[in-house]
Amino acid sequence: MARIQGVSKSKAGPMVRLVYRLGPRMTKKLTGRDPQNGSGLEPVEIWAYRPKMMMGMGKFNQAVRKGKSVDERIKNLVELKGAQMIGCEFCVDLGSQICRNSGLSDDELLALARYRQSDLFTDREKLALDYAVAVMRTPVEVTDELFARLKEHFSDEQLVEITALLTVVNIDRFNAALGIGSAGFSEGMVCVPPDRPAGNSALARIA
Repeated sequence: MARIQGVSKSKAGPMVRLVYRLGPRMTKKLTGRDPQNGSGLEPVEIWAYRPKMMMGMGKFNQAVRKGKSVDERIKNLVELKGAQMIGCEFCVDLGSQICRNSGLSDDELLALARYRQSDLFTDREKLALDYAVAVMRTPVEVTDELFARLKEHFSDEQLVEITALLTVVNIDRFNAALGIGSAGFSEGMVCVPPDRPAGNSALARIA
């Protein structure tokens, strides 16, 4: 259970209620299924205490996700790896199902923790994941050597898009800090576990 109870629909303003109405449709489109625990909008319901922040965060998120220079598979892998590293239970649950719904196999999800040793990912994908790991560390550990290798495989436009996406993932520390748990999008299926779960994690590789 999250450390803060979300804003109820009855207490929400018009814009927040609109988000509450449209949000489930968006997540259903991305995941292909409904959440098994709660509304599936728990982070939004807590952001709703500060509607202007919620809307600003949402606009930034939407703008980043409109980028089309990087293929969806790499973006999904990078985002899920970043969520795994910051220990966001909500995000790895949601992200695992988004990846699965977009075509990733269960074997690929389970291999993500040790992607370097796996033959399920291309060298280009592994390089993007190396970058995700380096960006998500505190402090950031992107070396000149790593960036030089990235420049051999990705354009400047693509690197900006990937880095912006990882910046969005960092916002998910909000979820981890407030103890927002899994919504059950991956319940009964393979789910990538957080590297550093917040509190008592209910997630496992196979729920």
